[in-house]
Amino acid sequence: MKIQIEPHTLERAEERGAAVEEIEDVIQNGLTIPARKGRSAKYKIYPFEQDRLGTYYKQKRIEVIYLIENEVIVTVTVFVFYGEWMEENAGSL
Repeated sequence: MKIQIEPHTLERAEERGAAVEEIEDVIQNGLTIPARKGRSAKYKIYPFEQDRLGTYYKQKRIEVIYLIENEVIVTVTVFVFYGEWMEENAGSL
């Protein structure tokens, strides 16, 4: 299915520290999580092992909220959380 990344999602991704490739990877390979208002959501944890805004973080968790419209996945937004998780979904692209 085609993925359409909306401008709002790209703006939030830049602010929050997610790359376009990560957004696509989350949609294609991430784990499903609950979402509100008839939307869908997936997440994936990536190694980070660097500083962000003056604090060291081992991993980052990227969550993508999206809709499916006419056989196209349309992103709504992306959230990025920094920390450390013990998940089987941890990995890299």
